[in-house]
Amino acid sequence: VQLVESGGGLAQTGGSLRLSCSGSGFAFRDAAIGWFRQAPGQEREVVSCVSVSHGGTFYADSVQGRFTISSDDAKETVYLQLQDLKPEDTAVYYCATGPFGWYDVSSICGGTPDRYLTVWGQGTLVTVSA
Repeated sequence: VQLVESGGGLAQTGGSLRLSCSGSGFAFRDAAIGWFRQAPGQEREVVSCVSVSHGGTFYADSVQGRFTISSDDAKETVYLQLQDLKPEDTAVYYCATGPFGWYDVSSICGGTPDRYLTVWGQGTLVTVSA
């Protein structure tokens, strides 16, 4: 089982980036996949989650309305579109997965996602300049 993130980089305040999380070695259509981020000196936090099975989504309050998560079954990839970026969005962004696509992702990611999403990618750095 493997996840590979890509798409990070440098953006200006108000700018956009699209992150990708490509999966292999597991049943992508049965998965719940989440995006998390960790800024320097801070704890990791959940950003957004999606059920590949039924399309349910979850967003943290801090990104609601600015970020959009989506999945492409054919490419076995989950995307996170980041818009209206702010300096406080600067962090390493990770994706994680677990075979819980039939769960309510709000209950997974709004609760204790580490219990369910146990396979992690290596992360991709997003830096937003003021």
